[in-house]
Amino acid sequence: MNTHGITIPEELLPRDGRFGCGPSKVPQDAVERLARLAPTTLGTSHRQDAVRGLVARVRAGMARYFDLPEGYEVALGNGGASLVWDAATFQLIEERSWHAVLGEFSSKFAGLVGATPWLEEPVRAESAFGDRPAISGVSGVDATCLTHCETSTGVEMDLQRPQDGEEGALVLVDATSAAGGLAFDPTQVDVYYFSPQKAFASDGGLWLALLSPAAIERIERLAAQRHTPAMLDLGSALANSRKEQTLNTPAVATLALLADQVEALEAAGGLTEVDAACRAKAGLITQWADARDWAAPFVADPAARSGVVTTIDLDERVPAATVSQVLRSHGVLDTEAYRKLGRNQLRIGTFPAVDHADVEALLAAIDHIAERLA
Repeated sequence: MNTHGITIPEELLPRDGRFGCGPSKVPQDAVERLARLAPTTLGTSHRQDAVRGLVARVRAGMARYFDLPEGYEVALGNGGASLVWDAATFQLIEERSWHAVLGEFSSKFAGLVGATPWLEEPVRAESAFGDRPAISGVSGVDATCLTHCETSTGVEMDLQRPQDGEEGALVLVDATSAAGGLAFDPTQVDVYYFSPQKAFASDGGLWLALLSPAAIERIERLAAQRHTPAMLDLGSALANSRKEQTLNTPAVATLALLADQVEALEAAGGLTEVDAACRAKAGLITQWADARDWAAPFVADPAARSGVVTTIDLDERVPAATVSQVLRSHGVLDTEAYRKLGRNQLRIGTFPAVDHADVEALLAAIDHIAERLA
């Protein structure tokens, strides 16, 4: 409800008002294709060809889209990406891990590992929220844990193996916000895991992981050594993925939307072109903020600014909660900051499905509100 008496002229409003950082915009044409698919696929057995065909499309599409090297595989399973944190304590981290902690979600993963009784206390390299730590190797560490885009802050990390890292250490990357929207070199990572409800414009209920041969070897070895709950068993998930299925019934609508979107992104020019388009939208927002005396990018270092999640601090004269409330009353959704940051801030998703023209309209609408507040 808009209790501030501010009306945004219709000509300033985006055609589509979804700017959330997860779940994010699902294109309407994809939803319509899902509806046409429903009579033959939704509500049918996931062990039969209709659903297994969706899994096959997803796995093959991901391998092409990310240009995976020979020997890499695409695995998927029930649940979201945060489930992979728990699974990692069983079948990815052998004894001790190194964590780049730069926001709420990277902090949660490090904390979970620290509470795991069969693993050693992890090494944490922490930075202030809005910044990122340097990637470095540590003796005695068998896993380096990175976050491609920290959803809570809009900070992006360059993905690279530590030059001084322990031989054989895996590089694990939480890529939930980034996957599909930000380019990277897959040879620099071993486990690139994510959920599909952000850049891939799908829905929740699944996790996916791009696995290197080294990661596959470790998963299969530790699966044979450590008793693991079935839902967290990456070895079982990989075996089922090779059969184009999941351990339990998957979110079939999610699979259908995901298969549709990965092929749409391929048709849009592939990951390099999609990355450039996302960064152009994010750059539009930061340039807009730089040009106003009541707004500023939260991430000070331009090199650390994400191309898919942009956070903007506002002056106290322009309360961000009010701005988001007025926008929401006009059908412009999910521009609120991450709640635990506690900042007077907007957070805007510029995922592939978000139109450039809608970002331009959003900024004009915010200007309209700010003029009346300040």
